[in-house]
Order: sequence, then structure tokens, then C-alpha cells
Amino acid sequence: MFEIFLKTLPFFMVIGVGYGAGRSGFFTEAATAWLTKFVFYFALSAMLFRFSANLSLAEVFDLTFVKAYLLATVVVYLLATGVALLRRIPMQEAAIEAQCATIGNVGFLGIPMLALLLGEAAIASVMLVLAVDLIVFGSLIVILITGARDGRVSWGIFRSIGLGLLKNPMIVSIVLGLTWSGLQIPIPGPLNEFVILLGNAATPGALFAIGASLASKSAERVFVAGWLSFCKLVLHPAAVAVAALLIFPVEPYAAGVMIAAAALPVAGNVYMLAQHYGVAPHRVSSSILISTALSIVTVSLVIGWISTL
Repeated sequence: MFEIFLKTLPFFMVIGVGYGAGRSGFFTEAATAWLTKFVFYFALSAMLFRFSANLSLAEVFDLTFVKAYLLATVVVYLLATGVALLRRIPMQEAAIEAQCATIGNVGFLGIPMLALLLGEAAIASVMLVLAVDLIVFGSLIVILITGARDGRVSWGIFRSIGLGLLKNPMIVSIVLGLTWSGLQIPIPGPLNEFVILLGNAATPGALFAIGASLASKSAERVFVAGWLSFCKLVLHPAAVAVAALLIFPVEPYAAGVMIAAAALPVAGNVYMLAQHYGVAPHRVSSSILISTALSIVTVSLVIGWISTL
């Protein structure tokens, strides 16, 4: 277990360096925003394209995998929503809390870290988790918030969701890569070297950007943020483990990757949504900060455990 901790530690050390740079003011919020854009639109997209271009749709899509992940995530989502509603908070805030409890930092942290720790074979499973998070739960949060505000769900919401997915570079790069693979077109040498070179910037860039963005986060509403962090770091991977190993038996390696992905801390894009809609951004900020700090230990424990599967 200690050996696994030592393997995950360098990733969190890079996050720590980014946090120090942001906290000291050496790396401003504007600089962090531009670095995040570079990683999101270029480096991470190149990495995802390269990985998906070397996979077939049959290798990526697994209905049993999707059912197991969806079931577990919906259970934790409903639990977090129920607890929030019992506290008599508005539906919009309950939806944001449920998002914190279930949506991990798969894009910026999971893809680079799990690919290196568990091997490139993990990428197909990680991409499937990412796709479900973005398509299903990314759409659900928009429907719940806008529906609660307007008192109804209009067709315009679905149009906005569809356009948002079409503009998401992670979804676009995965679709383009799988299409390239499906057409069985060899990747030319210069193009392959280009996406490798650009994609290699994704890991350090994403980790540094996570740390720098955490520098602007504050630990407010600590009790609620602690509960949401517990949901994300403990309850979510536990529910996924039960679903993937007992209810919908998934191939052991893929199940392990799914559990590791579920153990990741709260995603930064939840904060972007909270800010965009003006719904509990400080609560989300605290959840990201606390869950990321605690994940230094919890992610190591989970990866140590799944390595025995």
C-alpha cells in the first residue's frame, strides 16, 4: 500500500506546486485560466484523440460496464439529493450537491494519472466513465437547475445541452479518434508524433492547473463540504465496487479502473456550473478543496485495493 502511495505522490506533488504558485500570486487567476484552456482544448484533446484512434468502438463501449457505473452513481446521486432536501434547501442547490457527490475529476486528473498508474489499457474504461459523466450527469444538472428555475423543462434546454456536448473538446476528440479508428486509416508519422508531443503536456499541465485553481478556493461550509467529500471519495467508489463486482459483474480489470475513477475528488467543472448558474459556488469550492486534499490518501488506498482484484 505504501508503494502505491509513493507512486501517486508525484501527481499530488505537481498539484502542490501549482497550488503554491497560485497561492503566492506568482501564477495569477488569469494565468491559471489560460493554462486550463490550453490543457482542455489542446493537450488533453490530443491525448484523447491519440488513445481513441488506437481503439475500436467495441473496445470502448461495454453495456454491462455502463449499467454498473450508472446504477452506482444514481444511487449516490439520489442519496446526496435526499439528504440535501431533508435540510430544506432548494432543488437547485440539492442538484449541485448531488453533482459534487458523484462527478470526479476524470478529465484533468483521472486520464493522465490512471493511464500511467494502471497502464494505457485503462484508457478505454476511463473514457467511458468520462462520457457517461458528461453526457448523462452533465445534462441532468442543467435540466434540474433550469427546470427548477422555470418551473418546467423546455425543448430549448435540450438544444443547449446538445450544442454544449458538440462544443466539448473531450467529447469531440474521442469521437474523432474512434471515427479515425473505425475508418482504419493509419495515422501518418508526423501527425502521430504531433499528438504525442502535444498530448504529453496534458499530465503536468492538468495537474499544475488543478493546484493553481485550488489556490482561489476557500473552505467555507466545511461540514457540508466534508459530507460531500465523503460521498465522493468513499460512498461513490464503494457503490461502484458493489455494482461492478456483484450486481453487474464487470471484467475485473475494467471494474478496477471504474472504481479508481469513482474515487477521484470532485471535478472542477462542477464549480464552473455553480458559478455560471449562481448556485452555491462557495460550497462547491470547499468540496473541491477538501476532497482533493483528502484524495492524496484515499485514492492511494483505493488503487492499492483494486490492484489485488
